[in-house]
Amino acid sequence: MASKYNSEGYYDPTTYEALFSIEKEERSLRTFRPIVYICSPYAGDVETNVQKARRYCRFAVDKGYIPIAPHLLFTQFLNDDSPKERQLGIFFGNAVMSKCSEVWVFGDRISDGMEAEIKRAKRKNYRLRYFNEDLEEVMK
Repeated sequence: MASKYNSEGYYDPTTYEALFSIEKEERSLRTFRPIVYICSPYAGDVETNVQKARRYCRFAVDKGYIPIAPHLLFTQFLNDDSPKERQLGIFFGNAVMSKCSEVWVFGDRISDGMEAEIKRAKRKNYRLRYFNEDLEEVMK
């Protein structure tokens, strides 16, 4: 805990405020952050879609959440062009979704893969939130 007095016993409000601010920031980093499932397009223009998904994840972090984007994670070691491995990735994504507090759907276009994720989320009564390309929440 920061002291209002320096090591010689003199009142030192500037140092106190600086140390208090640092301690407050450190405490905020240790607070609870819910996990959210990031649902956005992957196939098609993969490079652009990956960049967008990274941006969506960063948005979630800035809002105080822990983002999980299975299409960024599992495509690192599974081949999305292989039907067998794609199904395995979908299976893994479903398992991860069950651990998330919300499903966040991003973008102006719903891909086939996203549609399957949204249907699953609705069937399981998971909370769904929708965001446009400008990261503004929209009602669906």
